[in-house]
Amino acid sequence: MCWRDRIEQKPEVLVGKPVIKGTRLSVEFILDRLADEWSTDELLESYSHITREDIEACLRFASDVVRADYLARKHA
Repeated sequence: MCWRDRIEQKPEVLVGKPVIKGTRLSVEFILDRLADEWSTDELLESYSHITREDIEACLRFASDVVRADYLARKHA
Protein backbone atom coordinates (compact mmCIF):
# COMPACT_ATOMS: atom_id res chain seq x y z
CA MET A 1 0.00 0.00 0.00
CA CYS A 2 1.20 3.48 -0.85
CA TRP A 3 0.41 6.15 1.72
CA ARG A 4 -0.11 8.65 -1.10
CA ASP A 5 -3.40 6.90 -1.87
CA ARG A 6 -4.72 7.74 1.60
CA ILE A 7 -2.91 10.86 2.85
CA GLU A 8 -3.33 14.34 1.38
CA GLN A 9 -2.26 17.90 2.09
CA LYS A 10 -4.46 20.82 1.11
CA PRO A 11 -3.86 24.40 2.27
CA GLU A 12 -7.56 24.78 3.08
CA VAL A 13 -7.68 21.71 5.37
CA LEU A 14 -5.99 22.10 8.77
CA VAL A 15 -3.61 24.71 7.36
CA GLY A 16 -2.05 22.16 5.03
CA LYS A 17 -1.21 19.48 7.59
CA PRO A 18 -1.21 15.97 6.15
CA VAL A 19 -4.60 14.35 6.80
CA ILE A 20 -6.38 11.14 6.00
CA LYS A 21 -8.11 11.84 2.69
CA GLY A 22 -11.66 13.07 3.01
CA THR A 23 -11.29 13.78 6.74
CA ARG A 24 -9.94 16.42 9.07
CA LEU A 25 -7.94 13.82 11.01
CA SER A 26 -4.28 14.70 10.74
CA VAL A 27 -1.46 12.21 10.58
CA GLU A 28 -0.07 13.99 13.62
CA PHE A 29 -3.30 13.35 15.56
CA ILE A 30 -3.28 9.64 14.71
CA LEU A 31 0.39 9.30 15.67
CA ASP A 32 -0.24 11.13 18.94
CA ARG A 33 -3.07 8.75 19.83
CA LEU A 34 -0.85 5.75 19.05
CA ALA A 35 1.94 7.28 21.17
CA ASP A 36 -0.63 7.70 23.96
CA GLU A 37 -1.07 3.90 23.77
CA TRP A 38 -4.38 3.85 21.92
CA SER A 39 -4.76 0.65 19.97
CA THR A 40 -5.72 0.53 16.34
CA ASP A 41 -9.05 -0.95 17.41
CA GLU A 42 -9.67 1.97 19.79
CA LEU A 43 -8.98 4.44 17.00
CA LEU A 44 -11.34 2.58 14.67
CA GLU A 45 -14.06 2.49 17.31
CA SER A 46 -13.71 6.19 18.08
CA TYR A 47 -13.40 7.31 14.45
CA SER A 48 -15.56 4.89 12.49
CA HIS A 49 -15.04 6.78 9.23
CA ILE A 50 -11.39 5.69 8.98
CA THR A 51 -9.94 2.28 8.22
CA ARG A 52 -7.06 0.14 9.41
CA GLU A 53 -5.36 0.96 6.10
CA ASP A 54 -5.68 4.69 6.86
CA ILE A 55 -3.83 4.18 10.14
CA GLU A 56 -1.15 2.12 8.41
CA ALA A 57 -0.79 4.90 5.83
CA CYS A 58 -0.17 7.40 8.64
CA LEU A 59 2.65 5.21 9.95
CA ARG A 60 4.16 4.78 6.50
CA PHE A 61 3.94 8.54 5.89
CA ALA A 62 5.75 9.23 9.17
CA SER A 63 8.42 6.68 8.33
CA ASP A 64 9.03 8.27 4.93
CA VAL A 65 9.22 11.77 6.45
CA VAL A 66 11.78 10.65 9.03
CA ARG A 67 13.82 8.85 6.37
CA ALA A 68 13.75 11.87 4.04
CA ASP A 69 14.77 14.19 6.88
CA TYR A 70 17.66 11.91 7.83
CA LEU A 71 18.88 11.69 4.24
CA ALA A 72 18.57 15.46 3.77
CA ARG A 73 20.64 16.10 6.91
CA LYS A 74 23.20 13.47 5.96
CA HIS A 75 23.76 15.07 2.56
CA ALA A 76 23.61 18.71 3.71
